[in-house]
Amino acid sequence: MIYAGIRSTPAELVEAAKKEGAHCIGLSILSGSHVALAHEVIKLMKQQGVEAPLVVGGIIPPADEKLLREAGVAAVYTPKNYDLNAIMTDLAHIIEKAAA
Repeated sequence: MIYAGIRSTPAELVEAAKKEGAHCIGLSILSGSHVALAHEVIKLMKQQGVEAPLVVGGIIPPADEKLLREAGVAAVYTPKNYDLNAIMTDLAHIIEKAAA
């Protein structure tokens, strides 16, 4: 796991993922800008050839969750997702599926 910090730009995150060969990228966004930031990260991932699944967490309304999933986000986690074992199992399946 690589923690890029709370002030990293989308470009910095994608560059770190590419450099480190990330198996999954996770964004935790509480600012309300999750849709715009996720779209930017997805765009940069495509440009840089980063194929790791992207997951997003935060205070995300259902309508925005739908937009994120349609944009290619593999999973969206909100406060209703509090079972860490279920989240870890889900992430393992997402990574496994992406590697196949």
